[in-house]
Amino acid sequence: MKSRQLESGMRAVVRPRALLYDLDGTLIDSRKDIAEACNETLRSFGRTPQKFEAIVAMIGDGAKTLIARVFGVREDDPIVSNAVTVFRQFYTAKPCVHTTLLPGAREALHSGVRAALVTNKPRDITLLVLEALGISNAFEMVWAADGPLKPSPAGVVAALEALHIDASDAWFVGDGAQDIGAAKAAGVFVALVAGIGDHGSAHAAGPDLLLPSLSALLPYLR
Repeated sequence: MKSRQLESGMRAVVRPRALLYDLDGTLIDSRKDIAEACNETLRSFGRTPQKFEAIVAMIGDGAKTLIARVFGVREDDPIVSNAVTVFRQFYTAKPCVHTTLLPGAREALHSGVRAALVTNKPRDITLLVLEALGISNAFEMVWAADGPLKPSPAGVVAALEALHIDASDAWFVGDGAQDIGAAKAAGVFVALVAGIGDHGSAHAAGPDLLLPSLSALLPYLR
């Protein structure tokens, strides 16, 4: 039987049978740990560290793109592959020193709605962070840089298949334009969570629902 519709401020929405979450900026604030790993990488290559705000603006499209942006080079520059390896070593050594769950995250993950994770973060680091924050068991499936990165819908499609859920029965909850692009390409309703960072490009991508925080998601799950 179809879930009954609920009225949001933007449009009628269908209560989800499954939630697909982004990680960084949606469930967790990992900016400081990422920025510190980036700056340690820059130092190891004799480069000048960058300001926190500058690095934060570069996050969201995977480690390779992040490092290319931090170094100010093209992704096919020879230094990138070596620098990504070093970055991952630094980040793996300290994956969750400053990282915290965002408001409402724990409650959303314990709402009783089935959940999967679709992130552009490297898998090994993702699993370390989930374990450190005590949320490893919240997800039936984790897609973490296992193939094409968002905005490709590959991870979303894989999550739907793993959960045996139709796209019409799922929501994607994210904070970036990459999330909206991936969800829309897969035919999944997308809720944009505001909070940290600049969401101008994400708003322009046209999410189906705007949430001030994950706490605002909870009424839609009851």
